[in-house]
Amino acid sequence: MRISIIITLLLCSGFTATISAQSVDSITTANVEPEIVKAWTLKQCIEYAVENNIDIRQRILQNRSAEIELNTTRNSRLPNLNANMGQNFYFGRGPGRDGTYQDQTQSSSSLSVNANVSIFSGLNVSNRIKANELNLQATIEDFNKAKEDLALNITSYFLQVIYNKELLAIADEQLELTKKQLADAESLVENGKSPESDLYDARSALARDEAARVETANALKLSLLDLAQLLNFPDIEKFDIEMTTTDTLPVTEYVALVTPDNIYDNYINNRPSIKAAELRLKSSEYDLKVAKSAYYPSLSLGASYSNSYYHTYNPPAGTINESLSTQWSRNGSENIGLSLNIPIFNRMSSRNQVRNARISMENSQLALDNVRQQLYKEIQQAYYNAIAAKEKYEAAKKAVDASRIAFIYELRKYTAGRSTSYQFEEAKKRLSQTTAETAQAKYNLIFRTKILDFYKGVPLF
Repeated sequence: MRISIIITLLLCSGFTATISAQSVDSITTANVEPEIVKAWTLKQCIEYAVENNIDIRQRILQNRSAEIELNTTRNSRLPNLNANMGQNFYFGRGPGRDGTYQDQTQSSSSLSVNANVSIFSGLNVSNRIKANELNLQATIEDFNKAKEDLALNITSYFLQVIYNKELLAIADEQLELTKKQLADAESLVENGKSPESDLYDARSALARDEAARVETANALKLSLLDLAQLLNFPDIEKFDIEMTTTDTLPVTEYVALVTPDNIYDNYINNRPSIKAAELRLKSSEYDLKVAKSAYYPSLSLGASYSNSYYHTYNPPAGTINESLSTQWSRNGSENIGLSLNIPIFNRMSSRNQVRNARISMENSQLALDNVRQQLYKEIQQAYYNAIAAKEKYEAAKKAVDASRIAFIYELRKYTAGRSTSYQFEEAKKRLSQTTAETAQAKYNLIFRTKILDFYKGVPLF
């Protein structure tokens, strides 16, 4: 009888279990041995995923590619410098050094160096640099959005693990309670207060609860596997999370104090997706200026130096091949000049490039409008999901309180021999079910609240 009272008090405490585990001070990265990690916090999971998730690493490479493209555009302002060397052999009748054709065999060696720099190209380079700078900033915002999406996904998986851990604790308590029920049934049958069928019902209930406990443990292991795979963590057997207590989770009452319009108006400019779309719109405006630069004349400055050496294998009588130094001093040629290119007609190519640039700019504007609309829809959904989750959690708490009271009375009746094992089992099932539903509603509310915080720019951990 004392054991029954103790179990009753435990049930009244709320069917929650706090699992403590060793935490680590810093996340495990690809350069740290994963074996040292015993239990992971939400922060550590997110930081590890950012370091090891393949999609995030691909985003980093995209950022590097955009940086290289910007560097290439900036360097296009510099002059180019090229050197050329050539060696030619002439057989039979060919041009002589005096300009006449002669039957002779000779060779010529040539060397030239030339440089060219653009002085004016309709501000083409300046506008391309600005466009690529904006594209780089947009890829950075895409990277930030990918990190946020990953963090939100990890938070969902993390809370699912916590929820399954709590379900396992509930299953353990239910199993202990069923074992006590079996002991009570054996006592009541021996004393003639209950029929022998109650004993078989209690044994059947114990088998069902043991099977349910195994199923719950498997669900927990699978949820840990899902989280580990999302993190790209190599060894599931060495992976576990740190159980966060309910007191530290953001089950707040502020849901009713905000509105979708309030969140959208105050925090729209903080969202990476909005920033990326705005930056690409500005970049498309500079792309239009780049296309229009083809209408303007271009001016470039060029300079070159060339020299050559000739050698005749059968020189005419009375002539000799002059030395390399002599020819080098005589054959040198220097050149410097300006080149002005005035576009007159290029088969409508420039006009069509400008048209395409305008279309791209309009598409960028539509993309920005679409991102804004999509964000507002997401905020609306997050808000009303949070409202619904809050109402469901409050209703679940009332249901579990009522089920707990009903179970306590049924437990007292069963212990006194005034209730059947079937009635007691039904009361226990209702309490177990409502307790599990309350836990599910609680963590659903936590997740929905975190999503609202996420749209306000509040970190997830």
